[in-house]
Amino acid sequence: MKRVTMFRSLAVRNYRLYAAGQLLSNPGTWMQRIAQDWLVLQLSGGSGIALGLTTALQFLPMLLFGLVGGALVDRLDKRRLLIATQSAMAVLAVGLGVLATAGAAEVWHVYLFAFGLGMVTVVDNPGRQSFVPEMVGRDHLTNAIALNSASFQLGRVTGPAIAGLLIAWVGSGPVFLINGASFGFTILALALIRTSELNRTERASGGKGRIREGLAYIASRRDLVVLLVLAACTQFFGANVQNQLALMVNNVFETGADAFGWAAACLAVGSLAGALLAARRERPHLRLVLVGAMVFGMLQALAGFMPSYLAFVVVLVPMGVAFMTFVTTLNATFQLSVDPQMRGRVMSMFLLVFMGVAPLGAPVVGFLADAFGPGTSMVIGGSVTVVVVAVLTLALRWAKGITLRDLFVHARIDEGRPPERSEAVEEAEEPSGAEEKSDGASAEAGRSERTEPEAPVAEDTDGTPVPRAEPVRAPHATEPATDGTRTSEDARRG
Repeated sequence: MKRVTMFRSLAVRNYRLYAAGQLLSNPGTWMQRIAQDWLVLQLSGGSGIALGLTTALQFLPMLLFGLVGGALVDRLDKRRLLIATQSAMAVLAVGLGVLATAGAAEVWHVYLFAFGLGMVTVVDNPGRQSFVPEMVGRDHLTNAIALNSASFQLGRVTGPAIAGLLIAWVGSGPVFLINGASFGFTILALALIRTSELNRTERASGGKGRIREGLAYIASRRDLVVLLVLAACTQFFGANVQNQLALMVNNVFETGADAFGWAAACLAVGSLAGALLAARRERPHLRLVLVGAMVFGMLQALAGFMPSYLAFVVVLVPMGVAFMTFVTTLNATFQLSVDPQMRGRVMSMFLLVFMGVAPLGAPVVGFLADAFGPGTSMVIGGSVTVVVVAVLTLALRWAKGITLRDLFVHARIDEGRPPERSEAVEEAEEPSGAEEKSDGASAEAGRSERTEPEAPVAEDTDGTPVPRAEPVRAPHATEPATDGTRTSEDARRG
């Protein structure tokens, strides 16, 4: 039996460099989140509205321009793109840090910098998601995604604690400066990556219709549509668990800030454990997506019933494990089951849904807590999640045309039969007569070339190979080769 190691993707040099940079940079990201919230409260006189507006401005660009960002990612060199976005984030952090340290910062400054950070993440988030497969390839992708999540959760555990100490000692300004410097680790790692060892995918061509083409591709995949709905419904309440923790600790158990810190740490420790457990799995399985979401909902409802603070925080640990099992497996499922040329656009839609529902769910969670109590709010949220997962499990069974037993036992990405080509994708790709004539002469050669093992073929979430959704483009003398070789033009571009 093949032994699966928890850190196997670190055997790839490029990913090892990237992971090291992220490990050193992630605590700085969480430090800035705490410092930004604290600075807004200080400058606004403790205004909850100002704090909420800051958060909204940071996530608003993803809602408005997320699909545009995904289309750009599919067209650009991802390593160079990430160097640019990480540099921009560093400049924003240092700029706000200088204003705060000098005592010149005002609330509108924080609003402006938060919105600027949100604009950068529009391309940075799908860029990072799409760059991981280029570093590790298909075999190690699930493990790399899990290790990225583990690194992020480790930063979530250490970053806020360090930020709290620094803010009490030197104020918020230096915390922003430290985060700005921490981006240097990721930028250096990206600069040291050997581009010759990357598993590059052919970039999508420019022109109009790229976003429409991506939407048509997603719409043609009923299984992905169901999983997107599952992500949205689970995140509606799941993304606001942190707010529910604060309400439970303060209003129900009537404890202090230190108790809230311990509760948040327990949830983060569970999430870290869930990410490390996911790293041990060789391939993602739909069963883990569905069971992880279902168990998370059950534990969220159970936490609302807990009679004491100690019992409450004990439930938070397995709750974090279940949620991270759901998230990492769902992420890997999307990454592995889509056409590499479509990955940026698909992942931008995934991130838009996954992150975009949090601002929508926050006022609902707050209303339920005010009207019925924080405990009841958690019970309602968890119960709704359980019902939604049950309904969408049946919908996924219908979308894939298999039995529930096959869905939970046999539905894997690396198994299945070839389906018919999607009409939606064919319609989005249908070339004009002139282009058909120009491409006709090379049709036979193209068919013979495609028999070679080029880039990994995307597969349906049950293992069914999905045809590549190749965009319409005119032949060009310097077009990159698709068989893994590099043209002279490629060499000049780096």
